[in-house]
Formats: sequence, C-alpha cells, structure tokens
Amino acid sequence: MVSVAVEVVDIQGYPPFQLGKSKFDQSTFSGRYRHFLDHVDPRTLFTSKAKLDASVKLLDDYKNGTLAPGTTNKQLWQAQKIKQAILHPDTGEKVFLPFRMSGFVPFGAPVITGVLQPNLTVFGTVFWQWMAQSHMAGVNFANRNASKPTSTSQFLLGYGGAVTTACVIAVGLKKFIKKASIFSPTTNMLIQRFVPFPAVATAGVCNVLLMRISELGTGIDVQDKDGKIIGTSKVAARRALQETAITRILLPAPILIIPPIVMSVLERTKFMKSRPRLTIPVQGTVVTLAFAFALPMAISLFPQFSKVSVLSLEPEIQAATSETEVFYNKGL
Repeated sequence: MVSVAVEVVDIQGYPPFQLGKSKFDQSTFSGRYRHFLDHVDPRTLFTSKAKLDASVKLLDDYKNGTLAPGTTNKQLWQAQKIKQAILHPDTGEKVFLPFRMSGFVPFGAPVITGVLQPNLTVFGTVFWQWMAQSHMAGVNFANRNASKPTSTSQFLLGYGGAVTTACVIAVGLKKFIKKASIFSPTTNMLIQRFVPFPAVATAGVCNVLLMRISELGTGIDVQDKDGKIIGTSKVAARRALQETAITRILLPAPILIIPPIVMSVLERTKFMKSRPRLTIPVQGTVVTLAFAFALPMAISLFPQFSKVSVLSLEPEIQAATSETEVFYNKGL
C-alpha cells in the first residue's frame, strides 16, 4: 500500500480522495506524523454507531462506484479517518475504546500519573506498574497485525511477562537506590522519580515481543501496492516486531522523563509549596501533555504499512510476484 503526497487540493483544502491511503506522504516522518495526529485524535472516541455505519457505507459506495452526487473529498477523508480510528485494518472489527490509539492518551495518562507518584510503597509500585502494563497489553493486542490468529495462551504469556518484568525492575531499582550511600537524600529522591522509565520501557518491549512472538513462527501477510496478498513471510514478521519494539522503547521516554523534571522544578515554587493538593492534578496535566506529544512522534518513526524488498524475503514470496517491493502491516 503506497501513499503518495498529493499537492493538488480542492476549495476546502483537501486532496483528491484515495481509498485506504493517507492524505500525507508516508515516506517522510512529517507526513507520517500528520497522519497519526489524525489517527490518535481523541474526538473519534465520541463517534456514534450511526456515524460509524454511515462512514463505512460512504467508503463502500466510493469503492463500488455508487457515490451520491455532490460528495466531497472532505467527507470521504473524514469517513476514512473515523473508520481507521475505530476498526482494525485486518479484522474490520471495532477496537475496544480504551485500547484504540485515539484512547491511548486519555485512558493511559491517569495510569502514568500514578506510576510517577513519588515515594510509592512496594505495593503502590507493583499496583501502578500492573495497571500500566495491563493497559499496554490491551493496546498491543488490539493494534497487532491480525492477519494470523493469536491464541489466548500467547496473550497471557505476553501479559504475564510484561507485568513481571516491570514490577521486578521498578521494585529492584527503587530498593537499590534507597540503599545507595553515594547519593544525598535529595539526589536519592530525584533519581527515584526516573525509575519508572527503564521499568516501563523494558516491560513494553517484553510485552510486545511475548504477545506477538507467534508471528515469528507463522509469519504475516505481505501484499502488493494494490493490497493483494502475495503470501506469508516470517522475515516481514521479524521486521514488524523490531520496528514496533523500537517505538515501545522511545514512547515512554518523554512521558516518564519530562514530567519528573518539570515537577521537580514546580514543586520548589512558592505557589506549589503553598498548595500541595494541586501536585497530583498538575502532574496529571503535565503527563497528559507529554503523552499527547510523544505518542504520534513514536508511532511515526515507521509507516504502519512498511515496505520491504522482495529479494530480502523467502524464495516462495519472490516466486509469487513480479513486484520489486511488497508491503506489510507492522501493527501499532
């Protein structure tokens, strides 16, 4: 699936509609960033069933050549935005609200705010890491490449592995830092604020790898530029997992590093010292803003439909097509 930048726009500022493609050039980071800003738009969470059905019907009409006269590019692009935000590209099924990419920030920010609370007990650390990884597991599963089925046991393996990894790293690092005598009490407290990052980043990679490891054995579908499935490739599956794992390492960085820095500065101000009850609401706001900034940046690193040279794939794929490049859904 190839997305080409289109410079010609209509009077409403929209380029000619292309079914299944993007308004923006997916070969550039800026194009992917603008595309995923649309994809994570939380306003789509409030889309009614009637609006979704109407959007799907409009796109079907376009595909079948039965569009009503006067239908605009704007209407078609907005219909596609709604469909892509709500329905899985492989299964066509609705993604559960909290696990949609558009729900990642509003549902994930409160959890990350809990993870970043200072002076958490061991129970508090375990609880919030469990909450964070539970949400991440749901997002990973709901937005995976679903061209091949994933068993319940595979999901539970990824979920259990991620939760265990996050809790062990977070609790272990906290105890190690507390016992370290080379830091002053103030420095010790500051360092503890950054413990969630290595825990969440490592667990995020563990989560996505364990949950989708079956793809390495079965492979994932690869298709030509017109969306026709050529075959199943384990090489493409490995590339998809590598790309997704990289985003899981980079995604938590701004979310778990920026807020502790900002809060350590704000908490020293007279305003915050005189209003300690505002600490959690302010931290929640900072986390939400950092999350909203980081999410589209991280998932824009690679196109959702990545391309790969046919020569680097299995012989059976090479024999099945005359194309030089094929495409695969890496998942989000």
